[in-house]
Amino acid sequence: MRGYVKRLSQKASKLSKEQVLKLLDDILAENESLYSIMESLSTGMLIVDNSFLLLQNNLIIESQLPFSVHLDEPKVSQIPVWELINDDEISIYLKRCSENGITNSTEDFTTVTSGGSVRFLSLTISPLLQKGKLAGRILVVNDITENKNQQVLMNRMENMANLTNLAAGMAHEIKNPLGAISIHIQLIQKALKKARENQDVLPDKKFVENHIDVVNEEIEHLNKMITEFLLAVRPVKAVLELKDPSKLIENITTFFEPEFKKYNITVKVNLDASGKKILLDEKLFRDVILNLAQNSLAAIKSKDSSDDVSGCFMITSKIIDNRYVISVADNGCGMSPETVAKVFEPYFTTKANGTGLGMTMVYKIIKEFSGEITVNSQEGEGTEFVLQFPLHQKNRKLLASKEI
Repeated sequence: MRGYVKRLSQKASKLSKEQVLKLLDDILAENESLYSIMESLSTGMLIVDNSFLLLQNNLIIESQLPFSVHLDEPKVSQIPVWELINDDEISIYLKRCSENGITNSTEDFTTVTSGGSVRFLSLTISPLLQKGKLAGRILVVNDITENKNQQVLMNRMENMANLTNLAAGMAHEIKNPLGAISIHIQLIQKALKKARENQDVLPDKKFVENHIDVVNEEIEHLNKMITEFLLAVRPVKAVLELKDPSKLIENITTFFEPEFKKYNITVKVNLDASGKKILLDEKLFRDVILNLAQNSLAAIKSKDSSDDVSGCFMITSKIIDNRYVISVADNGCGMSPETVAKVFEPYFTTKANGTGLGMTMVYKIIKEFSGEITVNSQEGEGTEFVLQFPLHQKNRKLLASKEI
């Protein structure tokens, strides 16, 4: 059809009135067909010129992007599209693409609807070509919320599959303190029975108190175990958003660094400055970094028991193969291969007062973020935890020229 209309338009001067009207009808029909296709798309679409002024859009785009005005208003065509969008991150991104002449790019964003729900959007920019030259951009917006939620659901199902192991471990761990409580109560009962048989002469005060102290300690230990267990089995209520982990790590480091300096431990931070973002929950991410930092502090202090501890704690991050990689390392006492193999197992701990659920929670949270965590360690040398997360922002600049 397009070729037919083009050929007729080239001969317009030789056409009769009826033929010209037929040509106009054909052009209108073709435009109506293209418009219908555009409106039938489930993805939002904006077509802009080289100055990012709006040329055309479909209706669904207004339900996906937060515009400050209705796109059918006349003044819209005179305003760069980034000034029409009521979202700072998306607006800055589009302005940057315009200023840098970017024609091929994809980036993910989070937005909040008027009802308060979080939506995930993928915005793709492609070149608009006319007669072999760059005439503008085509902006396509896909709502990827369901895909993200499905991914989170899969991770949660994997976490639920571990509940059986946690419950079995809890049952095993509870037996020891219950057994100790039972023994000491029996000893107290025997002592009281003997006292009644001996004219109510009670045993030495310290004898009874010692047994009661043990019972109280075991009860406290049980209470701590149950609290940690409930935290471990409770579904992680992650509010996932696209965040720059480098900025979060900087803030978290400022919080715990004074405690490290108190023990003469050097804290080194070398973070990726690209501004790339990953999908995470800020509070839970903070819990992960703090847990790893506290483990490193304990490992360094364990290696050097003197008052003037000398050690080094390092956090680095970089982009590798479209993944955001964080390294948390120390030069502490390190771990044996047997310990490394069990470090994420429920109720496994090398600490005297540990519950063995801290690293289990770290593993669970990392999985909730669709990430991976591995550990490298050598006894007497130190330990490194490596966290890897998929990047959800892919800013691929393939064409910077204004002409093709």
